[in-house]
Amino acid sequence: MQELKTLSKEELEGLDVPKISTNLGNDQSKGKVYIESYGCQMNFADSEVVTSILMNHGYGTTDNIKEADTILLNTCAIRENAETKIRHRLQGFRALKSKNPLLNIGILGCMAERLKTKLIEEEKIVDLVAGPDAYRDLPNLLEQLTTEDKAINVFLSREETYGDIEPVRLHSNGVTAFVSIMRGCDNMCTFCVVPYTRGRERSRDVDSILFECEQLFNQGYREVTLLGQNVDSYKYEDVSTGQISSFANLLEKVALIHPNLRVRFSTSHPKDITDDVLHTMARFENICKNIHLPAQSGSNRILDLMKRTYTREWYIDRINSIRSILGDSCGISHDMIAGFCTETEEDHNETLSLMEYVQYDFGYMFSYSERPGTPAAKKYVDDIPEEVKKRRLAEIIEKQRFHSGIKNKQLIGSIQRVLVEGDSKKSSQHHYGKCDSGKVVVFPKQKEQKGDYVHVKIIQCTTGTLLGEITNI
Repeated sequence: MQELKTLSKEELEGLDVPKISTNLGNDQSKGKVYIESYGCQMNFADSEVVTSILMNHGYGTTDNIKEADTILLNTCAIRENAETKIRHRLQGFRALKSKNPLLNIGILGCMAERLKTKLIEEEKIVDLVAGPDAYRDLPNLLEQLTTEDKAINVFLSREETYGDIEPVRLHSNGVTAFVSIMRGCDNMCTFCVVPYTRGRERSRDVDSILFECEQLFNQGYREVTLLGQNVDSYKYEDVSTGQISSFANLLEKVALIHPNLRVRFSTSHPKDITDDVLHTMARFENICKNIHLPAQSGSNRILDLMKRTYTREWYIDRINSIRSILGDSCGISHDMIAGFCTETEEDHNETLSLMEYVQYDFGYMFSYSERPGTPAAKKYVDDIPEEVKKRRLAEIIEKQRFHSGIKNKQLIGSIQRVLVEGDSKKSSQHHYGKCDSGKVVVFPKQKEQKGDYVHVKIIQCTTGTLLGEITNI
């Protein structure tokens, strides 16, 4: 069970490496591939696309790294620590490479796109480098390695969405699944590498998204999370009809697939989330009342330096609209950066005061990490001492934990509709699932099965988890 906890990005990076691998491949004529994924949900979804492409070209998969013919690491470049972790992981592969010189080691994803040929030059054991838009080329790149020492494709596309690829669900519990609806990002936040590693924004066609969601429901899945760097800017034009679909339109169409198919989405951008989206959420019970709305800072001066294109007042207006249209029970989470360039104590206190106003249910918090090539790295000095960053981050985390506790305590005595996702991490006698607002709920087993909906009365809580008992209402 992945319990809902209030963690900083540093704490998240300290968790065990999530493996994305299985023994699903029947045709293994071209060898076995072992895949690990790091970073955001998009990377996990991409690894499922990669696996589908490779299996369709004769490759098998394995969860035993020692029997792999190819090792692929799907990487993140959002912070320096993420890349450092990958480099350390590569060092651990040297023994495998020395025992099996024919072993291929490849780096995929954002780190591959950011460093390109430097990865091969700096990490001598890396044979293959492929960016997020080059996954269709992986079979060719692997074939190239049979005659050449290295293979690389980091071309960024303006059209690629992988909309026609049916992902192989590898890390799913069989109940919940990620569905990518768009790729890339047009927001040029000064601290972020994503526009440079994932390219320009483009939306996937509506029909392929609906087909994938319908297939998942027919296969027994009961929850889909629609993924994009900025889902609210989703916009697809059907060239045959001229009809334009917004994110609100797409949400409605997915919700109409079946009342028992829960719909979530991530991530929303404060400048783009509209009342149309909120009213669509309000109309459908199966669209979860749970919004991830990154603030990054509560200071207008810092928001301007970050080029977030909204103000504190705009952000608060969006929060007020969420509360007005969806009610106080809607779960709201955030991202927050401590110690951005030139941040003063006054700026930091404005972040704390924003948190006090919103009282978020959950948050991802981290200290600023300068990324080479970003506008911030080119224009600003990373001038906040590490000890100040750490102290400010600790204060942000402490406030979030306090608010998470308040939010969870407010639900004691309430009855929550929970989708059963599987056994609790700590006890095989308990099930877990998430309620509508996204909080994890743990409860003693009765006769319910994974994929069922149950009503749970909340009887106690921690800052990260609700504890309850199934009730008949």
